[in-house]
Amino acid sequence: MYLATMNEASWTVILFIGELIFKICMIFVVLLQRKKTPSAKLAWILLLVALPFVGSAIYLLFGTTRLGALRRKRHKEILTLIPSGYASHCPEEGHTQGCVVSDYQPIASIAEAVGASTVIGGNDAKLFGDSEEMIASLAKDIDEATAHCHILSYIMLDDQAGAKIARALSNAAKRGVACRLLIDAVGSKDYLRSTHCKQLRDSGVQVTAALPANLLRAMLVRLDLRNHRKIAVIDNAIGYVGSQNIAEPSFAPKPKFAPWVDASVRLVGPAVRELQSVFVQDWFMDSDENLSSMLRETVQTVEGGFPVQFMATGPNSNNQALPDLLQTVFHSARDELVITTPYFSPDTSTESALRIAASRGVQTHLVVPARNDSRLVAAASKSRFARLLDAGVHIHEFHGGLLHAKTVTIDKSLALIGSANLDRRSLELNFEISMLAFDSDFASHLRFLQQSYIDNSTLLSATTVSDWSLGRKLWQNAVGLVAPIL
Repeated sequence: MYLATMNEASWTVILFIGELIFKICMIFVVLLQRKKTPSAKLAWILLLVALPFVGSAIYLLFGTTRLGALRRKRHKEILTLIPSGYASHCPEEGHTQGCVVSDYQPIASIAEAVGASTVIGGNDAKLFGDSEEMIASLAKDIDEATAHCHILSYIMLDDQAGAKIARALSNAAKRGVACRLLIDAVGSKDYLRSTHCKQLRDSGVQVTAALPANLLRAMLVRLDLRNHRKIAVIDNAIGYVGSQNIAEPSFAPKPKFAPWVDASVRLVGPAVRELQSVFVQDWFMDSDENLSSMLRETVQTVEGGFPVQFMATGPNSNNQALPDLLQTVFHSARDELVITTPYFSPDTSTESALRIAASRGVQTHLVVPARNDSRLVAAASKSRFARLLDAGVHIHEFHGGLLHAKTVTIDKSLALIGSANLDRRSLELNFEISMLAFDSDFASHLRFLQQSYIDNSTLLSATTVSDWSLGRKLWQNAVGLVAPIL
C-alpha cells in the first residue's frame, strides 16, 4: 500500500513538473510570436496559466495562424500571377490617386502602403440597406449575364434568398455562362451538404468550399481561419460588396435575433476588376483554377464617376492592414465619425483612436445591436463602454434586429463599407474585403442609412453603465481580459 501511494505521488510530481516545463515553453512561444499584439500575448499567457493542459491544447489549435504549406505555396504562386493592386498596371486614364482630395490623401496612402491597393477613379455605386432588394438585384444581374458569374459568400442558406440566387445561377449555367460559387466550408456547411447544392452542381455551376475544415486538418492548419468576404462579379462589369450573405433577413440559424440588417453596394466601373482580382485569388487558392486572364479584359469607366479603393485582408498577408487603415480614418475625422458594427472588440490602438476622436471634439457615434448573437463578444464590447462614454463617444443600441452592417463615415464625405466587423477576428484572422469611397454623395447616402439605424436605437448613458450590477461588471471585465483571443 505504501509503495503504491509513493508511486502515485511520484507520477503526480512528474506530471506536475512536465506540465510546468511545457507551459513555460508555450509561454516562450507566445512571447516570440511576431504578429501578435502585446494584449493578445498577455491574454494567451493568462489562459495558459489558468488552464493546465487545456490552455496549451487551445493555443496549439487556435493560437497560431497556420494556413498550411499547400495554401501558402498557392498564395505565393497566385501573387506572381496577379500582382497586388492589379489596377495600377492598367493604362486607363483617370485611374490614379490624383483624384483623391488632399484631406484624404493620407488615408489613400496608408491603404496603399499597408494593403497594396490602389485608388481607381470612374466608378458609380448603388447602396442597398434592404437585403431583399439587394438579393433581387443580384439575381437580375445574373439573369442578364452573358460571360461569367462569380460569387463568394461566407454563408449561403437553403432559404428563399439562397433559392433565388441558385435558380439564377443554374439558369445562367444552362445557357452557357460560366458560373463559379465559392462559399466558406464552415459558414455554409449545411448548404454544401444539401440536395440543392448537388442540384446546383448538376446544372453546371462550379461550387467550391473555401478553407475546408475537418479534424485531420487540425494538426496542420488553424480551423477557425475563415473566408468572411461577400463578393459578386458579373461579366467583369458589375460588382457587389458589403455585409450581405446569401440569406434572408430572418436568418434561419438564429431566428430569435432576426431580422439581420445589412448594407451592401452594387458597383460599376474599373474598380470592379479589383473585386474580380480578389475573387480570382480566392478561387485559385481552393480550386487551383487560374482565371487571371480575365483581369486583362477592358473595363468601362463611368463618366463623372468617383474614386474607389479596395483593401483585401487576411491571415496570409496584410493581416494588420485594416487596424492601421481604421486608425488613420478615425484620426482624419474633423467634425463627425459614425460607425456601425455588430461586433465591437477592437485592438487597443484602434479603440484609443476612437476615443481620441471624441476627445478632440469630433461628434463620434458607435451603433451596435441591443441584442447580440455572441454572448462573449457582447460582454467584451460592454467592458469598453465606460471608457468610451467618458471620452465622449455616443453609443447607440439598435433595437430593429441584429444590426449586421459594417460601415464607417467621416464628415459625410468619405465612406467605408465591407465585410469586416470591428473585432479581433475580422481585424486579424478572417479573410475580409473593405471598400473606401472618396465621394461626398455616396458618403451622404450611407450616412442617411446610418441615421436610420440611430433613429431606431437607444442612446446609452454613463449613468446606465455605472448602474449595471457588480456581477455583470465582473463578468464583462473578465471576458474583456481575454477579448484579444476571442
